[in-house]
Amino acid sequence: MTDYRTELAAAREAAARAGEYLRGEYEKFVAIPDAPVTISTHADKASQELILTFLHERFPDDALCAEESTPAFDAVPKSGRRAWVVDPIDGTRGFAKKIGQFSVMIGLLVDGQPVVGVVAEPVQHRCTFATLGGGCWTSTGNAEPVRCHVSTRGTAELVLAQSWLKTGMSPKPVRALAPARVIETYSGGVKLALVARGEADAYANVYETFHDWDICAGQVLVTEAGGTVTTLGGDTITYQNERFAQSRGLLATNGLIHAEAIMRLASV
Repeated sequence: MTDYRTELAAAREAAARAGEYLRGEYEKFVAIPDAPVTISTHADKASQELILTFLHERFPDDALCAEESTPAFDAVPKSGRRAWVVDPIDGTRGFAKKIGQFSVMIGLLVDGQPVVGVVAEPVQHRCTFATLGGGCWTSTGNAEPVRCHVSTRGTAELVLAQSWLKTGMSPKPVRALAPARVIETYSGGVKLALVARGEADAYANVYETFHDWDICAGQVLVTEAGGTVTTLGGDTITYQNERFAQSRGLLATNGLIHAEAIMRLASV
């Protein structure tokens, strides 16, 4: 099996640099309490430029796929055998509302398979990361990384990671899975990291369309921590589709409850 330690080190360094920049911008940012879903800030683009510049210098032949339009990298292929997949601020509303719930997501695809994943949470000074075959790890501040494992809870005590619920709203995953507890947070990366660290047992993304950069880094975390990630129908996630769109949903669980979660979600 290929060793991706060099790529992981680069991804962690890029995420750390972006995180340092974002902490400074976050402190200065004036909160937008009613920030819309579509919000993008100057910090998104600057964070992405920083990350892509760093990665491109080290891996000039690799493709660069990222959320924001970045003229400096328009000439670089967005897909290929090796492709970095970057979300410079995943959960921009958490940044704009100044509630600290956002992450930097950096993933690497090789032959369409996620092999490196880094989810950094700048405000928490926390980074959760993984490589194919190398396990999932997390570190906070300057502490030594510790190995992550998914939970062993069943459906009766299920903890669901979920986006913030609107008043009076009971979204499909809550209705279907009837969790004992819900952790509400912005950022798909944060939710996937929660599953990987065993703090949550499931996360279901039921949006009609999302994109590779919303899930690529986080998928590696969950699978390397012992969990399972599929579409909502239980199929393998495919990457580098047209416009890098994902249209079949995503279900990430501790593995133990995966089959039952698929059936429950299908019935709602």
